[in-house]
Amino acid sequence: MTSTHHPVHNNERIIIMDALRGIAILGIFIANLGAGFSFYNESAPNSGPFFHSLDRPFLFLEQMLIEGKFYSIFSFLFGWGFAIQIARSEVKGISPASFMKRRLTFMFLLGLAHLLLLWSGDIVAFYALVGFVLLWIRNWKDKKLFITAIICLLLPAVLYFLKMKFPSLLAVAGIFFKTGEAIEKSISGVSGFEEFAHKLKTGNYLFQLKTLLSGVFYRYGDLIFQDRFFKVLGMFIIGYLLGRDGRYKTILINKPLLLKVAVIGLAIGLPANYVMATYIGKYGYYQMNMDGIIQTLAYTAGVSTLALAYIALFFLLALTKPGMQVIKFLQPPGKMAVSNYIMHSLIGSIVFYGMGFGMMGEVGPFYYTILAWIVFAAQIVLSTIWLRYFNYGPVEWLWRSATYKKWQPLRKNKNHTAA
Repeated sequence: MTSTHHPVHNNERIIIMDALRGIAILGIFIANLGAGFSFYNESAPNSGPFFHSLDRPFLFLEQMLIEGKFYSIFSFLFGWGFAIQIARSEVKGISPASFMKRRLTFMFLLGLAHLLLLWSGDIVAFYALVGFVLLWIRNWKDKKLFITAIICLLLPAVLYFLKMKFPSLLAVAGIFFKTGEAIEKSISGVSGFEEFAHKLKTGNYLFQLKTLLSGVFYRYGDLIFQDRFFKVLGMFIIGYLLGRDGRYKTILINKPLLLKVAVIGLAIGLPANYVMATYIGKYGYYQMNMDGIIQTLAYTAGVSTLALAYIALFFLLALTKPGMQVIKFLQPPGKMAVSNYIMHSLIGSIVFYGMGFGMMGEVGPFYYTILAWIVFAAQIVLSTIWLRYFNYGPVEWLWRSATYKKWQPLRKNKNHTAA
């Protein structure tokens, strides 16, 4: 497959999307293993069998090359898929608005169940909420949507500066944090982070379950504090514009354009993310000081640009025959991305929390990165085997059935395969 060949067909597009989605959840898993599960603290004394002299370099590289970039890629893919779902519903004579509302509503319920039953770091429910905004603006003209995307991606830096000057703008996030703190004291009976972390490490699943309701408020307070809505919506829109009117069919084979995006994205993104990674360790972000504004500016300049560079490089890989073979190999875990994403939360909870091995605070970035790759390799194998016999992942099957208001065929047979 080269740029002089035919435009990208539907099957090729699905393979590329699925494979990139699989890579995105791997990057998200590595990032989540850091703060969300292992609770690794580089400033604390770290000695033991699961710490390594490479922990700090690994952490820095992950903050520079992974942090924020892969959820941005996942957001981009959400917007791209959103456009294709809209087009499909129109072809089938289904109201796009009704169809997408059902799809987003059940997506929100899936994410809410994930939040309340397994892990408070869920992003699925939040994506569904932002998706309703994309549904509302989907018919805007391309130029208006593109300008909106750029504004959304730049706005968090402006808002951070305004919050430094006008602390009252932090009130909404503060309400969420205080509500979470009150619920935590009344339900789980802990006060303070150290006690919470100790009990999460040593307690059983029942204790973990008690923390999840307060965790919802902490999570959404943090998302509001970070202005994550704008960051996600901006990438949603860029992905949506790629998928709208089949634009991806020509862009994915436009080698000069992809090279330009990759070069510019790397030229801006790498130095900006180097600065961001340097300042993350100073913990100035939540203290609303100059370290925080520098980190925010670097994030604004670097995260979306580096994410787009990764995407462009991935599309360039797909223009080569060996690259396309690699992409086909990576497709299965991405086709079951939501199922595998939730499996990551289960594995993280079992390894690090008291419901399992209780290794929180005992594993550094070097070893938890190896763990992430081992899990991903296993998911490639297991997803490949699963999809030989089934049309969808288990969570995807429930989601699709709810969207179409009809149980979809899960098991493959000779007369039926997934569309």
